[in-house]
Amino acid sequence: MDWLQQLRRAPMFGAEYCRIPSDLATVTHLAPEDSLDGTGVEREAIESVWQAAEAFYRSGVTPGLQLCIRRRGRVVLNRALGHARGNAPRDAEDAEKVPFTPETPMNIFSSSKLVTAMVIHKLDELGALHLENRVSDYIPEFASHGKRWITLRHILSHQAGIPNIPPEALDLDLLGQPDRICEMICAMERSGRPGRMVAYHAISGGFVLAEVVHRATGKTIQEVLEQEIRVPLGVRWLRYGVEPEDVERVAVNAFTGPPTFPPLKQMLIRTLGRDIREIVEMSNDPRFLTGIIPSANVITTAFDFSAFLQCLLDGGVFEGTRVFDARTVDHMRNEASYRQIDLTLFVPFRYGLGPMLGDDPVGIFGPRTARAFGHLGLSNVFPWADPDREISVAMFTTGKPIMSLHAVRLVQLISAINSEFPRTGPDVRD
Repeated sequence: MDWLQQLRRAPMFGAEYCRIPSDLATVTHLAPEDSLDGTGVEREAIESVWQAAEAFYRSGVTPGLQLCIRRRGRVVLNRALGHARGNAPRDAEDAEKVPFTPETPMNIFSSSKLVTAMVIHKLDELGALHLENRVSDYIPEFASHGKRWITLRHILSHQAGIPNIPPEALDLDLLGQPDRICEMICAMERSGRPGRMVAYHAISGGFVLAEVVHRATGKTIQEVLEQEIRVPLGVRWLRYGVEPEDVERVAVNAFTGPPTFPPLKQMLIRTLGRDIREIVEMSNDPRFLTGIIPSANVITTAFDFSAFLQCLLDGGVFEGTRVFDARTVDHMRNEASYRQIDLTLFVPFRYGLGPMLGDDPVGIFGPRTARAFGHLGLSNVFPWADPDREISVAMFTTGKPIMSLHAVRLVQLISAINSEFPRTGPDVRD
């Protein structure tokens, strides 16, 4: 037992952790993996990454973990650890334990924003809307309270000046009433001048974009995602929520680790509209799981999402099918803000038109990742693609800690991925 496991067992401010079996083989689930021929990596490198994933799982902050990595288009790692249900900190010790496998769908929270962004980029590609147009060109009533000049580009780059959503809009009973949610957002006042400052739009931007899609096409954003992206990709799980009959198949999320304290607690409430524990509980509600929350409830697997990322990495083509024009993908990756302090998250970020971007000498996707792109999700949901390493990575967890020493293991896992998959592209420093 290492120092982190020993510390986890010590009582600490009411911290909550999952029960971890001594033999991880009993909770390890493998899916088919491709030959490493032509990938430029050895089996030892793959196993080194997996050992880092096991060390992260042993921190006790997640009931389940999925990891899928593609290198040069080949699936070189596709595995899962833990349980989809029954092993959260507050579950009874004798609760039925449902295995968490590579085929188990789960909610990826804010990583959903990258999917939503690509719906918008696809419609721009098709001429159904244009990124430079104002939101009020599609939703006239949105122009009230100083919001007239907000464009779709502002929304995608978190520079619209409407980062916070009215708390009443997070009522799960309203998910079936998008007109009512739109009405609430239209009645909001902006908190900053569009284009002037970066402030992460945790929930609000997704609802705005969904309504723009509906006004521009007459279809729901779910329908456009299905027709233009999921079906062409040929993946099973990539949609907002699930059908009612699939609710029980979705992995359950759990709040883990130490409780949050002020001022972090207040910052999270301001950002998300609710306390973090309440958000996690809401995410397991059937209304959440069958609704459409474009910023926060794409349901997928690491395998399917890595296919989506691989398509973007390969210029919009996946397994011979063109899903996006190459220039659409390039436009999405264009830097929209450069290391500006995000006034919601209070850290410097590089944003594209939809994705979060990596950085040099170190960024959110690890060291020397200037051309990497992806989007983090609450919490410890890490999907990204890196052209310089020719990899697409989806690392998903169902545990939702905020501040915990598990972060040491998370950094070690991301570092292991970056070191075991060496850069093949140019040395990018700017």
